[in-house]
Amino acid sequence: MKEKKTIGSVLVIGGGIGGMQSALDLAESGFKVYLLDSAPAIGGTMAALDKTFPTNDCAMCIMAPKLVECARHLNIEIITWADVESVQGEPGNFRVTLRHRPRYVDLDKCTGCGLCAANCPVRNVPHFEQDSIPEPEFKKEDFEKITEILNKHREDRSSLVAILQDVNEEFRYLPEDILKFISIKFGIPLSEIYNMATFYKAFSLKPRGKHVISVCLGTACHVRGAPRILEEIKRILNIKEGETTEDRLFTLETVNCLGACALGPIVVVDNKYHGQMTIRKTSKLIERIKETEK
Repeated sequence: MKEKKTIGSVLVIGGGIGGMQSALDLAESGFKVYLLDSAPAIGGTMAALDKTFPTNDCAMCIMAPKLVECARHLNIEIITWADVESVQGEPGNFRVTLRHRPRYVDLDKCTGCGLCAANCPVRNVPHFEQDSIPEPEFKKEDFEKITEILNKHREDRSSLVAILQDVNEEFRYLPEDILKFISIKFGIPLSEIYNMATFYKAFSLKPRGKHVISVCLGTACHVRGAPRILEEIKRILNIKEGETTEDRLFTLETVNCLGACALGPIVVVDNKYHGQMTIRKTSKLIERIKETEK
């Protein structure tokens, strides 16, 4: 009687946290593992979470080591952006047919910047033609400032990030007219400039105050009274999170963690940390800034 042949490889369908752990356990046991996911990358729903229940731990902190292990393990082959078409065979000897969707990019050269998707002429219908953007008009002092910034970088389009940094520092945000002006002068698609401007958290498309106040709402700061401090700042400045006072003096923000839990609760003003804050200390800090401005 002919002995049935057993194949020593495993297909794990689904690259979420459960699929990754299953693949790692099987690979450590000596099996060749194919980790399949229909998404462009493994990680699943957990990759989109901030915290996990009930421990309130950072989701990415738990998942990141498993992502690295799966990518490096010699017994694991990751197959993404693919679907199962059919399964044939019997236990111990299956044949699975996959449909691998095209990416239209060279994975060896891809850096994940997203510019190809943002500027794709096939998938995206532009809202305007680049040549149809009228050159914006500026006040004399603003025109002198933006001209000085552009001359400083000698109209080098590779210095786009540095230009946006200078504009953001000078005007405390990125005005729409200035972004259009940069697009015209450098010949860079406006979509590419906005893609850069929205990618970095340091940039803002809304006017920001001269002084940026950030309140940490991480677990350590939260249990030590950070929400009460936030409410006090909102009362004093009469604004909410993400808003700027009418006099453009203060902008209020919140952050999930600043990595200095021993100093909690923490209030950051213009990148300067103020630890072990109380409502009284916070009120005095804001009043001191106001007096300095006067």
